[in-house]
Amino acid sequence: SLEFLYLGGNFITSIPPELANLPSLSYLVLCDNKIQSIPPQLAQLHSLRSLSLHNNLLTYLPREILNLVHLEELSLRGNPLVVRFVRDLTYNPPSLQELSGRTIKTRNVPYAPSDLPENLVRYLSLATNCPNPKCGGVYFDSCVRQIKFVDFCGKYRLPLMHYLCSPECSSPCSSASQSSTSQSESDSEDEASVAARRMQKVLLG
Repeated sequence: SLEFLYLGGNFITSIPPELANLPSLSYLVLCDNKIQSIPPQLAQLHSLRSLSLHNNLLTYLPREILNLVHLEELSLRGNPLVVRFVRDLTYNPPSLQELSGRTIKTRNVPYAPSDLPENLVRYLSLATNCPNPKCGGVYFDSCVRQIKFVDFCGKYRLPLMHYLCSPECSSPCSSASQSSTSQSESDSEDEASVAARRMQKVLLG
């Protein structure tokens, strides 16, 4: 039933995903720490209204944060993502196991648990759909990480980590990994219109 959690001013370096098990949490203060990333599980905090992350070491936000539909206030000042955008385009080619798994999932190859070893059945259940609506592919361990710019409130453009299944996957927002203002504006236009209605205040200054 916890609603307010203040953990500011410590030396916290990571956020435990177990915080997502607090369904009534409305105000979460994690400012003035050493946090470098936000676990995507925090998107399960559907009651969260205020998230204070200022004065940390964040360089990006996970795209799952858009699922916080009741979030009204997000404080990000004093983080590297406010003053510089990070690109990470490293890509490890998929293994033969992943290529096989992708083929099974994308072509809907029928199989029963009795047909495969238990570890392979479990592996196939871990497939993640590519967010590109024009792709329809899946990935397991090998994906392309890009920075996607999303305008939350009509003034500030924030980088969110964006995952694609391969370098050849042409997403409508894939060119947002470039820091050109004109490109980021056009690439984030559609999602910005949705996100701007959800986020009322983004505190960067």
